[in-house]
Amino acid sequence: MKHDVIERRVGLLGVLTVVAVSLGGLAEIVPLMMDTQGTAPAAGVEPYTALQLEGRDVYIREGCYNCHSQMIRPFRAETERYGEYSLAGESVYDHPFQFGSKRTGPDLARVGGRYSDEWHRIHLINPRDLVPESNMPGFPWLVDSEINADKTPIKLERLRAVGVPYTDEQIAGASAAVAGKSQMDALIAYLQGLGISSKQR
Repeated sequence: MKHDVIERRVGLLGVLTVVAVSLGGLAEIVPLMMDTQGTAPAAGVEPYTALQLEGRDVYIREGCYNCHSQMIRPFRAETERYGEYSLAGESVYDHPFQFGSKRTGPDLARVGGRYSDEWHRIHLINPRDLVPESNMPGFPWLVDSEINADKTPIKLERLRAVGVPYTDEQIAGASAAVAGKSQMDALIAYLQGLGISSKQR
């Protein structure tokens, strides 16, 4: 039988396995690459400002994604609690995505504009001042930690290289946009921008 011939020849089995996996992979990946719904920005979605981008880096560095997801699934229990379900086009400028799956804390996909800047500041310094039952740690050191403004233009340039449409003017003005700002200011700016585009749907 032909099947026995393939199984007895390890080299042939390996080659045919690679061919099968490659064809299957192409059949899965190529249609997604051609689907603009997943690769084009959703209506109202703009690249992060320089300050928001620095805040996103703080968010990642401090491990916020370990407890907070940024993806609302299309189920009634999700949308009633958090708002409109997430679209792929809302995250096209995220490198890497912050979808996550763990929800020790609430989903943050629509947190932008829900609370004031001062609420976020108090909450990030000591969450229990506002939510007594919270088990979230505080991040008071962010208030006194200044952003390294010299590195911000480099970050925008690198993101432009992977397709984020930053202009030369945005890159040139990036250092000035974050100069003198604390990491707390940046993190709050990032959080306040999350989900704003969904309100235009």
